[in-house]
Amino acid sequence: MQDATSLAACIASGQVTAPAVMEAALAAVAGDVSLGAVARCDPGMGRTGALNPGRGPFAGVPFLGKDLGSAAKGLATAGGSAALRRRLSDPARDSALFRRFRAGGLVPFGLTTVPEFGLALASDPARNPFDRRLSPGGSSGGAAAAVAGGLVAIAHATDAAGSIRVPAACCGLVGLKPSRGAVPGGPDFGNHLMGLASELVLARSVRDVTTAFRLVSGRAQTPCGDPAPMAFSTPVKVALCLPDRCGPDQQAAARAAALALESLGARVEDRPAPDAWGATAARLARMVLTASLAEWMASAGVADDGLSPVVAAIAAGGRALPATALFAASREMAQLSGTVWQMFEQIDVLLSPVLAGAAPALGAFDMTRADPAAHFARMEATAPNAALANVAGCPALVLPFGTDAAGLPLGVQLMGPIGSDLALLALAARLAALAPPVAFPAPIAGHP
Repeated sequence: MQDATSLAACIASGQVTAPAVMEAALAAVAGDVSLGAVARCDPGMGRTGALNPGRGPFAGVPFLGKDLGSAAKGLATAGGSAALRRRLSDPARDSALFRRFRAGGLVPFGLTTVPEFGLALASDPARNPFDRRLSPGGSSGGAAAAVAGGLVAIAHATDAAGSIRVPAACCGLVGLKPSRGAVPGGPDFGNHLMGLASELVLARSVRDVTTAFRLVSGRAQTPCGDPAPMAFSTPVKVALCLPDRCGPDQQAAARAAALALESLGARVEDRPAPDAWGATAARLARMVLTASLAEWMASAGVADDGLSPVVAAIAAGGRALPATALFAASREMAQLSGTVWQMFEQIDVLLSPVLAGAAPALGAFDMTRADPAAHFARMEATAPNAALANVAGCPALVLPFGTDAAGLPLGVQLMGPIGSDLALLALAARLAALAPPVAFPAPIAGHP
């Protein structure tokens, strides 16, 4: 398998040099502009970084940040907004997250495409490498297109309502939304979103995501050892939940994954999908995202006329939202988190589909239509119950499991209780070994 781990091994063994791999990544980005995956590329930054990368497990591997969330030195994140980008200066130092990425050997050299302020589950103009008429998902869609399309082996991603997991499902990748608080979001914590948002990566393998999580989680001096990782039961207890809104292909992939888990010794039971909780989570996430956008635009001095119609309408809704309603929402978030925690007293993992159907088409999320209710409803319909993991603070991991009749990858989600990230990754690694392999449209640039 080609992934970031194997690419780093090739660099370490001398089969290829880090500067040569960076040149290949830069050429791939320049040669496939129509993929729309990269919003900003800094060749000088990449070439300089490749000359002296960190000594960690990804030493010399090219890396793309997301244009939303934690920032790398010299790469200000503007949320896909031209109006905001004009007001920003590039940071003079890495965020805490990017310090850890860089110490692990990753070499940032650009930013991936996102929908405006991350407010869609598509990332136009980014295209899905498996079918360029389709979207790679959102809001980390540019990152997913870059990895699945072979521009890089691994890329930064964030998730506040499915934004790591939806692109992973659309593009045959592995993506983990970490537990709340497991990964640093500072020092400015601009993407905290009252605890909804988590940040990590998108990659082609579970081992890459596991390595990335170990690199960046926990205390700075003792990554991933504080507190002790949570273990699952023996045998692992899995609840299979299939929302009626999910199509037959998506349900079949989840059932196939359940059978594979049973073959590994897991105890699987069918349970009703948590649709009521999912609806509550979607409503609460919408309130937080709406209020956050209004505050963000006010603090940045961006007026409504600098925003697309739907984003301007969302910001207006945020300005009209009473503080008492937002405080009530924070209480409901805590209550829902407690309810989900109680569910995990009976089970270890909730297994479900990710998407309701195939990856959305380009243009599926119309940012010119000033109808926030319809816009958020479309997001929930695209990825049923995706916001539940964000509101509850739980880790949720997506990995590919088969393809549909058109050859598009199908993703399944494993969600566990807060703190079970490593146990979830270990289980996913065993499950991935039984999954049909993904035939990516392109090899990874620079990989021998």
